[in-house]
Amino acid sequence: MKQLPVNKQSVIAKLDEIQRCMGKLTQFTTMPLNEFRTGENFAIAEHSLRRSLEAVFEIGAYILSRLPGGKPSGYKDIARKLGENKVVSPEFATDKLIKMAGYRNRLIHFYHEITVDEMHYIIQNNLKDFDGYSNYIKDVLAHSEKYGFKEKNKSGGRSTTLTHATS
Repeated sequence: MKQLPVNKQSVIAKLDEIQRCMGKLTQFTTMPLNEFRTGENFAIAEHSLRRSLEAVFEIGAYILSRLPGGKPSGYKDIARKLGENKVVSPEFATDKLIKMAGYRNRLIHFYHEITVDEMHYIIQNNLKDFDGYSNYIKDVLAHSEKYGFKEKNKSGGRSTTLTHATS
């Protein structure tokens, strides 16, 4: 099987998107529910949370596509396989990522059922999960050999890529 490189810059760009969205969501962490209900707060929060979740699973699918047998069949499978391949801890995969995948699916397919109260609750209680995920991914990028990737520099000053080492 041909080894596919992991483009660090592409992953970093998605991590940056998560951080940008977290910046928007953080403004709501101290906002009382009654205030959150006013104006465009819910719409901004919904959009930012959806973009963050999309980036999480795009990164996960991308990394898994570089691993043998890593092709997932859906978002919850991305979460499971990230845990199985120790990209994230198995506990984080089952306790956090699978739930994030389920909520991503609700935001996309059942958006009309999302309530202001539940969005507010998630923002108040679960944003730290995005930091946890980002830290796992940063570890993959910083310690690529631990995950079976070898660094390979492209010529011409282009970005560093990681190639999965197969035995």
